[in-house]
Amino acid sequence: MSKFLLLISRRNFLMGVLTTIFGFLSVPNKAFAAQQAGDKKWSLSNSQWRERLSPQAYKVLREEGTEAPFSSQLNDEKRAGTFLCAGCELPIFSSSKKFDSGTGWPSFWEPLEDSIQTKVDYKLIVPRTEYHCRRCGGHHGHVFNDGPRPTGKRYCNNGVALNFQTNS
Repeated sequence: MSKFLLLISRRNFLMGVLTTIFGFLSVPNKAFAAQQAGDKKWSLSNSQWRERLSPQAYKVLREEGTEAPFSSQLNDEKRAGTFLCAGCELPIFSSSKKFDSGTGWPSFWEPLEDSIQTKVDYKLIVPRTEYHCRRCGGHHGHVFNDGPRPTGKRYCNNGVALNFQTNS
């Protein structure tokens, strides 16, 4: 019986490794932005993006990095307004959909319609749903299934990937 369990464990391990390898091969990489962006205006070169963005914003938006938790002032933003993509200013979230997740990153339970695109991310071996700005392809964060009602989703966003505009 123990040999049978060992075989199952090895098989599960190998399947996980193969899924991860094939996941990396099949999921679009940094070219995702250029391939997915609907507006050619936002298909900028790396040097143009570096000129446009701060080093921290470039790391997150263009290289799919993650900022340190509790480092963004937008985590505590409570005014009425709209959160915009820091790369192209596309409205991504309404402040009415923001909540305090306690994670250290601005969190929302629903994006604005037609503002994001998703893909599967295998960087931590376990598949996660990553989301990007629909227009410029900038990486914003990941979606988790531990958010509040009515969606039950938590869009965990890097604050440096957003700008905030108050309602006037």
